[in-house]
Amino acid sequence: MPPDVENGQEEPLLYGAREGIAYLTLNRPKSMNALNPALLAALDVAVDRAVADGEVKAIVFAGAGDRAFSAGVDLKHFHDHDVMQDVGEHLRFTARLRDLFLKIENAPLPTVAAVQGYALAGGLELALACDFIICTEDSQIGDQHSNYNLMAGGGGTQRLPRKVGAQRALELLYTGRRVDGQEAVRIGLALATCPRGELDSAVELLVAQLRTKSRVGLGLMKQAVHRGSELPLRDALDLERLIVQEYFSCYGEATEGVTAFNSRKAAS
Repeated sequence: MPPDVENGQEEPLLYGAREGIAYLTLNRPKSMNALNPALLAALDVAVDRAVADGEVKAIVFAGAGDRAFSAGVDLKHFHDHDVMQDVGEHLRFTARLRDLFLKIENAPLPTVAAVQGYALAGGLELALACDFIICTEDSQIGDQHSNYNLMAGGGGTQRLPRKVGAQRALELLYTGRRVDGQEAVRIGLALATCPRGELDSAVELLVAQLRTKSRVGLGLMKQAVHRGSELPLRDALDLERLIVQEYFSCYGEATEGVTAFNSRKAAS
């Protein structure tokens, strides 16, 4: 998926950019793009890089190879470093997941998880931190922690119910059941699904609509939605008013937009 890849294949993450879109590709296909410390660190740096690039209008996350977006946290690292037995190390690791996924969730840009194959456990949690999930019809998406007497620790118990509702989230968390692309769309977990081989086109269909939009405007919309969802409606409406006022007061493109709209209206 990513154009103009700048890193060698040994890198855990590939970064490419084209026409206002940053493409971040998890590059551990032999491990089904499992999340280890090196990959998490690379993701952290890459998100900052995309946000700092004023030309970038959206970020797309994908997995290398055709088997998985990400099969989750690399449990081999957990085992080899006794992460589960060391309380301090385990807390540091889950804090790292929390902070990275919050950074992705709060990035002032639209974010898209392009899912092909497996998106399980920590891979699902990474996808849930994105604004949109677009997946292939044969994708296998779910939280399988309960199948191994484990539980989600990267935000799954919090973001999944916010996406699909508490009842459906608990069913998926309790049973460890996976859903395919069509069911993911039906329950509100994913935005869209497509046949295998058409994922790039499906993602492009969405991001093409974002390239011409105001980067600042999109970021402020996202801020209003995320912050407002945590407030009572009256407070959220007041927050929206303040954010809109900030946009018009601080960014000339908003008033330019009104002028452009009125010009088109007059011309018709």
